[in-house]
Amino acid sequence: MNVKENLQQILAHFHIELFQHDLIQWFQAEKRDLPWRKEKDPYKIWVSEVMLQQTRVDTVIPYFYQFIEKFPTLDALADAEEEEVLKVWEGLGYYSRIRHLHAAVKEVKEKYGGRVPASKEQFSSLKGVGPYTTGAVLSIAYDIPEPAVDGNVMRVLSRIFYITDDIAKGSTRKKFEQIVSHIIAHDNPSDFNQALMELGALICTPKNPSCLLCPVQRHCRAFAEGVEKQLPIKTKAKAPKHVAFRAVVLVNEEGRILIEKRPSSGLLANLWQLPNDEHAPTLNEQEFIKEISERYHVLIRSMERIDTFEHVFSHIVWHIEAYKAKALQLQIDRKTTKWVTADELKQYAFPVIYQKIWQAYE
Repeated sequence: MNVKENLQQILAHFHIELFQHDLIQWFQAEKRDLPWRKEKDPYKIWVSEVMLQQTRVDTVIPYFYQFIEKFPTLDALADAEEEEVLKVWEGLGYYSRIRHLHAAVKEVKEKYGGRVPASKEQFSSLKGVGPYTTGAVLSIAYDIPEPAVDGNVMRVLSRIFYITDDIAKGSTRKKFEQIVSHIIAHDNPSDFNQALMELGALICTPKNPSCLLCPVQRHCRAFAEGVEKQLPIKTKAKAPKHVAFRAVVLVNEEGRILIEKRPSSGLLANLWQLPNDEHAPTLNEQEFIKEISERYHVLIRSMERIDTFEHVFSHIVWHIEAYKAKALQLQIDRKTTKWVTADELKQYAFPVIYQKIWQAYE
């Protein structure tokens, strides 16, 4: 069966206009009062959509206010230094999101005079902008009927149309994008796309959907068959890799703390961290002291254990055994390391786990 025939079968006997009406009417009555919904500024909508990728709304709200206060316009963000941008994002995680956004707004400033392009071709070509972000920003900010299909939307539609394809596959996402292209409300694509997302967030939730409160229950094929809790179908991700290592708060004779910049690519790129050694769990304490002393050009006078800390990424779990040490500084700052005061430390962006170590140290 070709794509067109498959779509015809999926949409057969589906009342598109009635579905649009039921969904949008519910959204307009019940939608949450979120800060990025207060105006149709494409820059602010774009920022919010990037923040909301893989992050809960409640977590995003204070970060959004803080970010927009610091960078109220696209030009303000484009002109900012990376260190400053990462600091405002600190703690929100998935840092490649903000690095891509920062690069993209610079391109918008250069190529499009600081105005977010309303063209699908132009906007989707920007750094880090995929099909979902393209659809979300263009539909919400510019009322262009583009599909915006994320995990929430795929869950909703898999139930409404009783689709058992694996949503972890790219081909399934494309199928849902084609469905949305056919059922989207062309006279109000902004509310339609936001309503689908809102439905997934508030009603059509992963484990226990509130079907009795659902505004589009009469359109839902999975509910009619009593299989809504079995959908969507998704292959399980691989178990995360566990990595254990040691880190140390090194304090010199002047009370300054040694910090180190992470590589410019890879996990947590360009953030700052405390001195550490990923091979340290295989070393005894004296060997660990020797390793740190040689690597960071210090003479450690005393060392004491603080605690063990854990941080879970999507594909890896860090277990860091943290120490504090008094050290004699043998070398001045290098490109990737700095000796800073406790007050100066606040200017640098650190991964959450290192913030926790520092708080425990204090």
